[in-house]
Amino acid sequence: MAPLDELRALCLALPEATERLSHGEPTWFIRGRKTFVMFADRHHDDKVAFWCPAPPGAQEELVRTEPERFFRPPYVGHRGWLGVRLDVDVDWTEITQIVREAYRQVAPKSLAALLDG
Repeated sequence: MAPLDELRALCLALPEATERLSHGEPTWFIRGRKTFVMFADRHHDDKVAFWCPAPPGAQEELVRTEPERFFRPPYVGHRGWLGVRLDVDVDWTEITQIVREAYRQVAPKSLAALLDG
């Protein structure tokens, strides 16, 4: 499956997640309002990636330790969002965890609790 298709499946499996284009790229929202993942197909550079909110300190740590896989995205990086490359060797188990954590960062508590089942 192509990276976009894999990412789409992960995002849309989450409670009340929807997809629509934003800034010309597929983007996933909670209840149609709060963004939790933005796809970036060479949006401002040569990377195929996604951008998402991350827990405090996670962006800095991942970019510092694995700069070939993670980066500070434009526009939202100053708010702690994480850029995750999809054009390198991808660990989809790790990507699943990153997407779920991004969802938790912006979801209402009632929806985030559904992830813990």
